[in-house]
Amino acid sequence: MTTESLAGLGNLALSRKEDFKTFVEAPRRTQPAKLAREALQALDETARTAYERDRRTWHANLGPIKTPQLVSLHGDLWDIVDSNQQDGDKAKGAVAVDAFPGLGKTTAVLAFAREFHRREIAEHGAFTTQGHERWPVCRVGLTGNTGMKDLNRAMLEFFGHPGRQTSTAAQLGLQALDCMLLCEVRLLILDDLHFLKWRKTSGIEVSNHLKWIANEFPVTLLKVGVGLMDKGLFSEGEATGDTVLAQTGRRTTRLDMPPFTIDTEQGRRRWRQLLLALEQRIVLADAHPGMLADDLPNYLFARSTGHIGSLMTLVNRGCQRAQRTGAERLTRDLLDQVRNDEAAEQARRELEYAFRAGKATSRPHGSRIPT
Repeated sequence: MTTESLAGLGNLALSRKEDFKTFVEAPRRTQPAKLAREALQALDETARTAYERDRRTWHANLGPIKTPQLVSLHGDLWDIVDSNQQDGDKAKGAVAVDAFPGLGKTTAVLAFAREFHRREIAEHGAFTTQGHERWPVCRVGLTGNTGMKDLNRAMLEFFGHPGRQTSTAAQLGLQALDCMLLCEVRLLILDDLHFLKWRKTSGIEVSNHLKWIANEFPVTLLKVGVGLMDKGLFSEGEATGDTVLAQTGRRTTRLDMPPFTIDTEQGRRRWRQLLLALEQRIVLADAHPGMLADDLPNYLFARSTGHIGSLMTLVNRGCQRAQRTGAERLTRDLLDQVRNDEAAEQARRELEYAFRAGKATSRPHGSRIPT
């Protein structure tokens, strides 16, 4: 796949199978060469334009990084998905990835889905024994108004089924089941599950429907959302009087993506390892070893509060500014000009005070302190 077609990955809707396939089959991006300032200035106009475009795209897609959180989540997901090979008369265990925003849960789940899809195709082929396209993964994004019919239609939208606009809710459900069976779907991802109002009529309706899917579809349900426990997904039914939610809790394994912390030596070392990994991916002429891990660890933690999503946003935007302005490195002065997400900005002041007062540090014992 060429650089131009890789750039086109920004124009995908992963809720449709063709786009999801493009995402899954895309090769790893090739990191642009790091050029010294002299070599950068020596490029002619055409080469400079192409190089700057490649760097912009590269910095906008620095992840995913194999953090301890991602590795742990993937290990649990492989355990659960691979153990869900029961015969069709047995319901399969479901998974709920429940974590705060900005911790990389959707990125981690999509990275797992890509690996799983590739493995299934490699082992079983691109077509089923009946000659249908094999789709190991179906990914559906939910909205705040999702009811049973909307969920069924969204599953059919993934497959581009012609009956998705005209059928009844029951017909849509059966058509979705047919698609899953014919295409031998093994993993059904429901993203943004927190948009549902679980203790409202539509939420109970969808919860009942998810139970039906778990019973009838030969898939592992992978639900992704924020605050799912608080919304009642795992409740035993006391709040609603509905035992269906209790059954959902019994069949669902909750996994999380915790933020980085610096209150232990292990936590500080993990933060440093993340910054070192990020440094290796930054393509700026004046970037140097320790630019993040030695020079800016406390600053970057304060700006991100240990949330990898906020960190990646800040570094990406900082790289774009450093490239555009000719600074060609990340410094505190440059990053102070870069706006981050509102949640991170709100928490920034308290953390910066703790670092200045010596009440906290993100530096592990023995790491270099800039002079």
